[in-house]
Amino acid sequence: MPATPRVTVLGSMNMDISVSVPELPRPGATVLGSAARFAPGGKGGNQAVAAARLGAEVRMAGCVGADDFGVRLLEALDSESVDTSAVRQVPGTASGLALIPVDPFGENMVTVAAGANETVGDEEVRSAFEHPVDVLVISAEIPALAITAALSQAREAHHAHEAQRAGQDGAGALICLLNLAPVPSRVGDLLAAGVDWLVVNEIEAAAVLGHPVSGLADADAAAGELLSAGAARAVVTAGAAGAAYAGPDGTVTVSGFPVRAVDSVGAGDTFVGALATAIGAGATPESAVRAASAAAAVATTRRGTQAAMPHPAEITALTGVPWPPTS
Repeated sequence: MPATPRVTVLGSMNMDISVSVPELPRPGATVLGSAARFAPGGKGGNQAVAAARLGAEVRMAGCVGADDFGVRLLEALDSESVDTSAVRQVPGTASGLALIPVDPFGENMVTVAAGANETVGDEEVRSAFEHPVDVLVISAEIPALAITAALSQAREAHHAHEAQRAGQDGAGALICLLNLAPVPSRVGDLLAAGVDWLVVNEIEAAAVLGHPVSGLADADAAAGELLSAGAARAVVTAGAAGAAYAGPDGTVTVSGFPVRAVDSVGAGDTFVGALATAIGAGATPESAVRAASAAAAVATTRRGTQAAMPHPAEITALTGVPWPPTS
């Protein structure tokens, strides 16, 4: 792998509308909050920004609307040096929106109106593979058919690399990282053909496995179960408690980092972007998961999504974890 990993993100871009509330609303309840804040987001866009800030060469593939929000979403990625040449502006379609109440403890709820993200298809999948890439990140706020097609093409690229392993270019095999957030229907079929890295949180792991997952011990067990579902390597994040990894080289649990969290929005996307960058640079799974956990912890110490995503020096200063990971 090159010193600067090449990361392509195939996923969503949304305009986030977040509101600070005294408590998260219950069904049927009205909660008064502060003024709404508009900021670029979407899992795909967030993951791209996280990876770019941590040193990756990043390309974004997906769709936005041909509207003001679409323009602002592209400008935000451009300002982070993310290549947006594979992002399609869709006429007559609104850009994706996410509505996010955030409580005083940093916990949140997210409701997404997919908008242009629903139009991601074959064109965007092709675009994701048009340039050399070390790690392909797929986020699940796009149609399941596009996810399936991208996974299939990633497997074909991997097989082609294996067949030409003695070639002269010296390039490494493409690594595909799938973040199932949210978990689509018929997820068993989606995973059955295999995926290099699967990243989910406790709720998503429970949806895949069909039983509750809560806490780091459960996350550890769930990561092992996900290998049987079709993942070559699996990571289950457990919020402030940490994250668990399982793969052919064994299992690892990483405890969370003690920070003063004020907003957890985007922490999971920071984890994914950081993990992709770390493994793309050749870090071991244990080192990569630890570094990604540290990056996610730092992201919770500031409000906002992309605005809160850390640079390398901030990770080291707040958690003591070096970036890039040392091994």
